[in-house]
Amino acid sequence: MKIKQILRYPRLDTVLMVEKFIQKNDGEFKKRSLWEHLPKKMMYQTFCVVIDYLLYSRKISIDSEGKIGWIYYPKSASEHIKNKNLFWSAV
Repeated sequence: MKIKQILRYPRLDTVLMVEKFIQKNDGEFKKRSLWEHLPKKMMYQTFCVVIDYLLYSRKISIDSEGKIGWIYYPKSASEHIKNKNLFWSAV
């Protein structure tokens, strides 16, 4: 396994900017194109660190065409669980 050396870690405002942009443009862009259309420019390596983080945290997914989509909806998931009356029970 090859370990990547990260030269620059993204700041929180940078991660949030990328998150907002992906949410707004859900499923429209592939990785490189998304980077080119961001409101603020950043190094591509820093952008890749943000994308890796969002994939790891299961906030985004990449479809078979390579387009990036937002999949993190905690409010709707918790409402769905409440509507199903799910509960834990001891077996």
